Amino acid sequence: QVRLVESGGGSVQSGGSLTLSCVGSGYDYTMCMGWFRQVPGKEHEAVAFIDSDGIISYADSVKGRFTISQVNAKNTVHLQMYSLKSEDTATYYCAADEVDAYCSGSASATDFEYWGQGTQVTVSS
Repeated sequence: QVRLVESGGGSVQSGGSLTLSCVGSGYDYTMCMGWFRQVPGKEHEAVAFIDSDGIISYADSVKGRFTISQVNAKNTVHLQMYSLKSEDTATYYCAADEVDAYCSGSASATDFEYWGQGTQVTVSS
């Protein structure tokens, strides 16, 4: 059974940085992995993804500020977030799927099969 566990959320002032981590278990192959975020009353927004070949995609809103990386036999992804803004405040979810084609800066949450429980990021101005 695939399981994704996030860590690293918290509160930070505008301009600060945070790193989120997601550890996957229950599988022995590489998948498209990445991050969505969601604020109350809105749909999930794609943030950053890395596919099984290591190809990375970012949403336009985070390009140049966020960096996604993959380690540990590709079952762990990190999201380094710099120059955080108040509009980055959201619950961040790790997501994964076997279909690499879903890995895109404009990824759709409905395409992803596996999800973590979410971690809150709050950026105060």
